[in-house]
Amino acid sequence: MQPTMTGVSGTAEDEEERDAAYMAQAAAAAQSARLHASPNPWVGAVLVTGAATYQAATAPPGGPHAEVSVLRLAAGAGDATAGSTLYTTLEPCAHFGRTPPCVDAIIAAGVRRVVVALADPDPHVAGKGIETLRRAGVEVSVGTGSDAVERQLAPYLKHRRTGRPWVVLKLAATMDGRTAAPDASSRWITGAAARRDAHELRAASDAVLVGAGTVRADDPELTVRYTWSAAGEVKQPMRVVLGRAPVGAKVLPALELSGDLPDVLDHLGRLGVLQLLVEGGAKVAHALHAAGLVDRYVLYLAPALFGGDDARPLFDGPGAPSIDGVWRGRIVSVEQLGADLRVELEPAGVGGP
Repeated sequence: MQPTMTGVSGTAEDEEERDAAYMAQAAAAAQSARLHASPNPWVGAVLVTGAATYQAATAPPGGPHAEVSVLRLAAGAGDATAGSTLYTTLEPCAHFGRTPPCVDAIIAAGVRRVVVALADPDPHVAGKGIETLRRAGVEVSVGTGSDAVERQLAPYLKHRRTGRPWVVLKLAATMDGRTAAPDASSRWITGAAARRDAHELRAASDAVLVGAGTVRADDPELTVRYTWSAAGEVKQPMRVVLGRAPVGAKVLPALELSGDLPDVLDHLGRLGVLQLLVEGGAKVAHALHAAGLVDRYVLYLAPALFGGDDARPLFDGPGAPSIDGVWRGRIVSVEQLGADLRVELEPAGVGGP
């Protein structure tokens, strides 16, 4: 990424406002890594030197973290990094993983100040990066832009805090909440724009889960069939079936699991799944919803009506027995995609990306 000339030196901007602006830039850079960084967190970094501003994001696993990449950009441009300020959306690592510790590179570059949005709950980091920088004489500020980054990194943060993946339940229905006709036909309830968006949701997920009944009824592939990069690179999610898939099913090879849903989520978490996309069917959707295991609901609503009570519903199972028991959440976003609506919901009091 090319550096941007900056006129921070000598301006009258308040430091807090500058920090917020640069952290927002770092968060935007982080979003560019969303489809390739996992199982690492998708992190963005901005480096402000005396002459220019540089930004970078986490590379695919095995590549440099955002902080190292942005320092390399400045070095490649022949810019001096001594006395610079580094903004990063997540605490720099202080341990050897696939790559050396980022804090070592930051200290060696002579960075004067590091602004961090969030401390990293990963037990390998968990404040050690901040502590190492401070011991080396680097000024560290924590908390700028934390709310936005908490939402952006929600799958990673939940995984590190609980050991379980962030569960996204994807549903597609008509405006009267029906997913299939009485004869079970349901193909293409929504239009092309909504389907493409759903494939991007798959691409952002580490695993896609369906029940064995859905495999028998629909024989889905559960693959990503669109690309979002000039190189045409596609990261395919792990395919997971609750139960046994029939021989010859398109979803195979897949991980076939059974047992209590919390145990299934624990197992997937141990496999490094940060975000789990659940695509059906109605019994699985009901079971996860009833158990309170869904972190984010994504509904694609088509401008269509079955117009009766015999079409198949979003959830298959008993609902709230009275109005007092109705599940109530928060609408995160509403977006029109072609003729359809994309609505995101989350449980009340829960934040997410």
